[in-house]
Amino acid sequence: MPPGAKAPAPTLVLASTSPRRRELLARIGVVPSRIAAPEIDETPLKGEVPRAYVARLAEAKALAVARAPEEIVLAGDTTVAVGRRILEKPADETDLRRMLGLLSGRRHHVYSGVCVVGPDGKPRTRVVDTIVGFKPLSPVEIDWYVASGEGMGKAGGYAIQGRAEGFVRYLAGSHSNVVGLPVFETLGMLRSAGLPLG
Repeated sequence: MPPGAKAPAPTLVLASTSPRRRELLARIGVVPSRIAAPEIDETPLKGEVPRAYVARLAEAKALAVARAPEEIVLAGDTTVAVGRRILEKPADETDLRRMLGLLSGRRHHVYSGVCVVGPDGKPRTRVVDTIVGFKPLSPVEIDWYVASGEGMGKAGGYAIQGRAEGFVRYLAGSHSNVVGLPVFETLGMLRSAGLPLG
């Protein structure tokens, strides 16, 4: 940079193609300058616990994206866990029914790993945990939800911002975390990294 030249203001790269994450950021006035699709293997490691799993994936996604010196990279990963069991996206309707059966009438955890790589190039990762309790689900309710198609492509087989909100009788923690990005914590991390925010 020439002497006396002003460093460009940091800009945000969202290392995710999730429309839900973009929508959550837009709600707080944060619009990424570009979107990048990180390509990583998301298979859990043998014996890996959910909290460690989402932290590892969030950091791997953030580091998989090429970053210019003035860019801040944000990546996230969210999973649903029943005990130590990680519920990934359902493979098919049979798998979705299995997941809904596991969640029926009990509490589970939704973990999100959030990683921010600032201008210094160092990844900073945080894990946010929300506890969600479902009402007991009848076979008719499970059939209704599976038929809606809403649960496919979602970690844990449900979308709290959709019809599944009617199953939730208890929630402790961040609602936006269950949607896919803990907004409060993410905003603090972006501020710390130097992203200009209002």
